[in-house]
Amino acid sequence: MSSRESRPRAGGAGEGEPSIVFRWDLDKTYLRTEFESLRKLVLIPFEAATEKVHLPGVPQLMGGLRRAALARGDRPFVFFLSASPPQIGAEIRKKLALDGIEYDGIVFKDQLRNLVRGRFRSMREQVGYKLGELLRGRRDGPRAREVLFGDDWESDPVIYSLYADVLAGRLGGDRLGSLLDRLGVERDAIRRVDGIARELAGDGPADDVVRIYINLERRTPPGRFKPFGPRLVPAFNYFQTALSLYEVGVLDAVGLGEVARALHERGWSGERLRNSLDDLVRRRHLSPGTADRAILVLHRDGQDLQSASERTLGARAVSAMLRLRRRMARSQPAPPETEPVDWEALVDHWVAHRSG
Repeated sequence: MSSRESRPRAGGAGEGEPSIVFRWDLDKTYLRTEFESLRKLVLIPFEAATEKVHLPGVPQLMGGLRRAALARGDRPFVFFLSASPPQIGAEIRKKLALDGIEYDGIVFKDQLRNLVRGRFRSMREQVGYKLGELLRGRRDGPRAREVLFGDDWESDPVIYSLYADVLAGRLGGDRLGSLLDRLGVERDAIRRVDGIARELAGDGPADDVVRIYINLERRTPPGRFKPFGPRLVPAFNYFQTALSLYEVGVLDAVGLGEVARALHERGWSGERLRNSLDDLVRRRHLSPGTADRAILVLHRDGQDLQSASERTLGARAVSAMLRLRRRMARSQPAPPETEPVDWEALVDHWVAHRSG
């Protein structure tokens, strides 16, 4: 069960259907929430908005995404989906206001109702709850391209990827039900998910999920996410997320610079930002050509991401090296935008990993 809220919009790009939707988790994705112990978990509802801490670069990224969308003539929508109870909603809304975040809806999990009804399994289970809410939000809300933001703390990679493949018509019916059963989803929740998925299937497939970003709050090795395909990008920080969004054209150069500056103000050096950029290139989530463009863009913005060796070489040598790298990058095949997910193998591995 959930508690759902929508908000009137404060200006947009005109009437009509929205062009892009951003769906965000709250804890460990937007907020640095601590619930590793029972004591920390109990304290969460009593935290004031001013005590809640956002992850570095998130407000700047969200502001940049909205501004870039409006500049393209798109109509951006922002939705939050949380497994936290609605009792913390007032302070969450105050925190979002303090950060200057414009959003269109937020959903909380009604844990009190689950407790009163003795639905203890529902209190712990997240896959059926979140997938059902995502599908309901799609059915009742905007039909558009989507970018999803979650973390590696629980099951966001599985939930978001299931959602993307249901929308695209690659999952449904008995196969979807079987996967959800193996993931420990309750039968009532499976029936709800199946019902909404069938409604959406009647409108035809929509391969609308552009990217899934997973904040590696637990520092899970990124290689564990390879079975999800290139659509899912594991990121150690929001500069990496911003770089990927810059590459796919959802974030502009101004927004990229604002995220980099926000991390710099938190103590990040240019070398640390550069290491994050190079890591994303090594993992093939960012092309060398985009990396070079980002370095030049940030350099013009007053932020030096050149490595020590590049500074030693001098401007002309660096320019020649960048041209050579771009030629080499063009000769290499780009990774495919989408790859079919082997869901049965993935779910078996995920369940074994989570239970072990």
